[in-house]
This record gives sequence, C-alpha cells and structure tokens, in this order.
Amino acid sequence: MIVVGLQTDIVWEDRQSNFSRIDELIGTTELAAGSLLVLPELSTAGFSMNTGAVTEARGGESEQFFASLAIRHRSHVIAGIASLNEDPAFGANESVCFGPDGTEVARYRKRNPFPLVNEADHYPAGNKAVVLEMNGWKVAPLICYDLRFPEPFREATALGAELFVVIANWPATRVDHWTTLLRARAIENLAYVVGVNRAGSDPHLSYPGASLIVDPKGEILAQAASEPCAFHTELDHDALLQWRRDFPALSCLNPKS
Repeated sequence: MIVVGLQTDIVWEDRQSNFSRIDELIGTTELAAGSLLVLPELSTAGFSMNTGAVTEARGGESEQFFASLAIRHRSHVIAGIASLNEDPAFGANESVCFGPDGTEVARYRKRNPFPLVNEADHYPAGNKAVVLEMNGWKVAPLICYDLRFPEPFREATALGAELFVVIANWPATRVDHWTTLLRARAIENLAYVVGVNRAGSDPHLSYPGASLIVDPKGEILAQAASEPCAFHTELDHDALLQWRRDFPALSCLNPKS
C-alpha cells in the first residue's frame, strides 16, 4: 500500500482556506488509486481551543470535503477533524477515516489530551483503541500527545494493528521527541508507523513539520522537512509479517497456555 503524507500549514480557524491549501498541495503530486492519504491533527481548524468556532456536527463541511477527496482519488483518507461532542459544550478531537467510496470507515477520539493547554477542558478524552481494515492491513489511528504513551499502541497491537497512523500538531521545541518516539513505537510493536505533523505556525506556537514514515525495525523510509509538502512511500506487508516471525517479540501478547 502506498501512503501519502500531506504536511500542511494549517490556517488558524479558517476551514475554507484549509480546504484550498489541501487541494493545492495534492495538486503537486501524483496519487495512485488505492493509496492512503493522511493529514494532520485538526487539519481544517488548527490546534484551537475555541470549540465554539471550529467544531462541526457529523456530516459537516470537513467530513464532506474529505469524503469527496477519497472519492476523487479512489483512496482512503485519514484526517484530523474538530468534531462536535455529544455534549455540545465541548468538542471532540478526532481522527476520521473515509473509504474510497466516501463512506466513513472509522472514527478515533484522542485518548490523551494535551495538559499544557488544558485540552481536556475543551476536547474530553476518548476511551478506546480503534483498529480498522484497509487494503489487507490492520490500521490504528492515534493523535499527537497519544504518542508519549506506549499503552494505547500496545493495546492496538493486541487487537492486531500492523500500521499506526499518528496525526499531530507537534511543536518545534520538542521535535526530537517526536521523531524518537515514532521510531520507538515502530520498534516495540514491530509495526509501520506513519507520523504526519503540521508545518508553519499559529498564534501560539511554531511547528517543524518533520513528518516521517518508519518501518517495523525503526528505519526511516520517508521524511519531510519543515515546509508544507506531500511525501510518500510504499509499505511492504509481507516484510512486516516476516519480521514478526523472525523476531517474535510480540509473543507475550498471546502466550501459550
């Protein structure tokens, strides 16, 4: 499967401008049908705690845009959306996956809100792992600060995850943590990891880009620099399965009785 990371510079609280930037970025690269397109956390809003301005109900403009994108390119799309919570006083920081026919395949809610901005006061935490089927792969979406915690990754691995897709608004001041932890999660779970971060800046922080794709041995297969860009690589499912046979570090998840 070909994975295409779309490292965007997100316009603050401006959905329509972000749609335009995403379309412009996609226009710079050739996309093969059957790919997986990945966009950052809160990709049409920015990391805004102003939930009254950025959250959208189910079927809102962002969902319509990404569903259309999936249909146009006959590919899966995973993107971060500021959704409306069940309690309308709050938002939901979610990673939503759309299939090539535009239907919603899965929806994951960030389980570890970022405490330094009191994110949980605006986007309450989710409470479960999500593993979805995609082109013969088992894929687990996660979001930004989740990366610092090995437990949700291990939980998803126990459910069969082979590919982790981590979308983020990870700040430049901690970029080394970002790249180190993505590689660590790949190594410890014998899985591919795709990390798609944003570029540019918002009213509060600057962002380094530095999106990357890591193989199950922790080797970097593709890495973006600091500017908005599209980058891609092809993942090898057979190689993943072979590595898991050759190096059975996950046998502890299913011990023999």
